Amino acid sequence: MWKEFKEFISRGSVLDLAVAVVMGTAFGAIINSLVNDVIMPIVGVLLGGLNFTSLAITVGESQILYGNFIQAILNFLIIAASMFLVVKSANSMMKKPETTPPPPQPTAEEQLLTQIRDLLQEQTKKQR
Repeated sequence: MWKEFKEFISRGSVLDLAVAVVMGTAFGAIINSLVNDVIMPIVGVLLGGLNFTSLAITVGESQILYGNFIQAILNFLIIAASMFLVVKSANSMMKKPETTPPPPQPTAEEQLLTQIRDLLQEQTKKQR
């Protein structure tokens, strides 16, 4: 059982997944900081200092905090747009120019046939 566990843990896919989770968490912190510390203050200024989280309706003794819901939607849209732009720019930096492979070298038979063709063309030109 220990051997099977060791094999499972040392598989490339498990290690890749672990690295992806750690990197995703770290990247998530960067995106959250971008949204909360850079973009949302600008949005707040553009909206005249309106704070969505304070919006609520009282129904009976309970409060419906619809402002938090609006803020969550806004955060999601801004995070999604930020992720889109970051991934798009990263992909454009990673793109390698597409090169066409060189044509295959002609075989010995093809070279001989080409020479014969060229000789026949020369003879035809001389006869005219």
